[in-house]
Amino acid sequence: MITPPDAPHSDIALAVRDMLRANGEATQGLARRLGVGVTDAIALDHLLSSPDGLGPTELGHRLGIRSPSATTLVDRLEAAGHARRVPHPSDRRRQTVVAADHTHQRAVEALLPLLQRIEAAAARMTPDQATAATAFLHEVTRAMLDYARQP
Repeated sequence: MITPPDAPHSDIALAVRDMLRANGEATQGLARRLGVGVTDAIALDHLLSSPDGLGPTELGHRLGIRSPSATTLVDRLEAAGHARRVPHPSDRRRQTVVAADHTHQRAVEALLPLLQRIEAAAARMTPDQATAATAFLHEVTRAMLDYARQP
């Protein structure tokens, strides 16, 4: 993430920047552990976060890729056994892409060492620190989502 020279440089803003950079590297690590590319790992995250699945076009929009590329990605995930196409629940002409049954378990197993370290760090906080950190992270999340949605 690029920080302009005149941007605020508080310790906490720099820590958020470092965390965002580390998130990108963690995504690469997850992709490596699952034996997929980074874009495929991000696609699987979207599918695992969408219990009803996503249409290939919607998945492509979320990834910022065009429809033909999304179709190729879904084909690749399906061939690797990570996803499957199912009929859309309300429109028989459409298909929905869902994560394969074992994919959630594999992702959790791959992420477990990271999740355990995050929980250990959280456990060292006092209740007041945890409340403040949670509120701060939610506010940063909202700011990032608002930024992402702006034209």
